[in-house]
Amino acid sequence: MSSVETISSTHRAVRLHGAKDLRVEDLPAPAPPAPGEARLRITAVGICGSDLHTYLDGRIGDTTVESPFVLGHEFAGVVEQAGPDTFDAHGKPLSPDTRVAVEPARPCKRCELCEMGHPNLCPHHTFAGVFPTEGAFQQWLTVPGDTCFPVPDALTDTQAAMLEPLGVGIHAVDLAHIKPGYSVAIVGAGTIGLCCLQMARLAGAAPLFVTDRHDWRLDTAKQLGATPIHIDDTNPVDAIMQHTNGRGVDVALECAWSSEDAVAQAVNVLRPGGRLVVVGIAGDDRLVFNHSAVRRRGLTIAMCRRMKHTYPRAIELTRTGHVDLDAIVTDHLGLDGVAAAFDDACAYRPGLIKAVVHPDRP
Repeated sequence: MSSVETISSTHRAVRLHGAKDLRVEDLPAPAPPAPGEARLRITAVGICGSDLHTYLDGRIGDTTVESPFVLGHEFAGVVEQAGPDTFDAHGKPLSPDTRVAVEPARPCKRCELCEMGHPNLCPHHTFAGVFPTEGAFQQWLTVPGDTCFPVPDALTDTQAAMLEPLGVGIHAVDLAHIKPGYSVAIVGAGTIGLCCLQMARLAGAAPLFVTDRHDWRLDTAKQLGATPIHIDDTNPVDAIMQHTNGRGVDVALECAWSSEDAVAQAVNVLRPGGRLVVVGIAGDDRLVFNHSAVRRRGLTIAMCRRMKHTYPRAIELTRTGHVDLDAIVTDHLGLDGVAAAFDDACAYRPGLIKAVVHPDRP
């Protein structure tokens, strides 16, 4: 289905007009792609925790939504049309009908950080689904060709969209420097926490603990190989200290919303000399922890900024069955269900972990 004639003059999209104000609208269809660009028919988009921040507050961090725009950065699609001289992420010509997963970050590729191999830290980058760059909760989207990673037929559209959060998990565990036999605690069993769990397990972490307050999330964490700890039933710090004979864990990954309680929990379960990786995004844009708890034990703190150079690894791990992304996805819906799905996610609706939107569904 590569034909330009399949594109109508309008298409459907879900736009955020302000905090808690999502609307399904008809927008002009994308123009033909320019050189280096590809127009995609979007097949799957995940609802991410960072989308929830923007939905709830009309901003994420210090980036404020100033006019209506489309969220959505975990996405996959099919190339409908490629502009002249359009090459994919591997430098190969990008052809119509190619199924792709899309890296949402668009670094400048010229600055010092890009040249050092840290495109995720590029100060000049744009990011699909972060204001003002349009995201993928819509039927079609034009993207730079070099952000497109072709995916094999063995991957479903849903799995292709889930490569983005898996990439965050890969990057977080890279930052954690986990070695075989390291003990690891993950605070928060949402999508990112469960992706981090699978990557930590593959890195050889043992024992591996996951804390959360929602039974269905902890059930999935247990299914994926962790010792689950319900924070409303027991003190998670005491429980982990008991499991480790008072030593604490080598690595803690904070994968909740970086609330003061979540960060304190991650800090307090670490052994002296341990390593904390902060993956969650704080709603109030602050990171708070007890100075003495970090200083006296000489902890190392790493901040996870999205991902870098992860898509080929994520594709291969999914293709070969080393990770189970389907275990994380609990809901599938069309564009008309997006607003309700955001509310469900914010309310922690029982049973919901990850919702994936399919724009071509009724």
